[in-house]
Amino acid sequence: MKPAARSPRTLMPLTAVLSVALVGCGTETATGGGGADRSELEARARAAQVAIENVYVTEVPGYEIAEQSVGVLGADGFSATYVEQGGGAQIRVGVDRGTMDAASCPKIPVGVGTGGTGGDAVECVKDGRSWYRTSGAQHEYATEVDGRLVRVEADTATVGRDTLREAAEAAHAASDAELDDVLPPAREDAGQPVERGDLPPAGDGAPNNDVGVGG
Repeated sequence: MKPAARSPRTLMPLTAVLSVALVGCGTETATGGGGADRSELEARARAAQVAIENVYVTEVPGYEIAEQSVGVLGADGFSATYVEQGGGAQIRVGVDRGTMDAASCPKIPVGVGTGGTGGDAVECVKDGRSWYRTSGAQHEYATEVDGRLVRVEADTATVGRDTLREAAEAAHAASDAELDDVLPPAREDAGQPVERGDLPPAGDGAPNNDVGVGG
């Protein structure tokens, strides 16, 4: 479930909240192929370093998920960005293990996968079981769901609160078909060692630590 300077994202790019928390869990689903079985989906999630239960999706009219934005958040959380078609506005969804209450809400920076908005104070307003949070040029809906924190966030200048809330209400744990759509496809070379540029082409394969060292 912002024009100010943004800290670098802590996401690992991959190829590729919360109606219960707000008013009642959303039931909209993204179009999915549904071609993969559960064991394959779980393997793809593990390869992406994402806990499969942390994969949430949403739907907002006029917005589509940016495939290259799909990534891992923190240790095994999930993050994705939805982009307005023809407009460029963005809504970011992030799910990670965690909690939020009246005491911690102002201390947690607003912004999925960012360091916040440069020290701007965070204001929190209770909205049902969710927190509506604002900080600088960003705003966000954040809700605890089954031991995880689901956050839906955007820039205030490009995405209004009503649209943000709509995205939050429609967000839900991905179905198998949606997981098949969202998770990066299985790699044919999965399990093969990653090629390293510092290994010599012949010999025992040990890194050549003398490269570039004067004798």
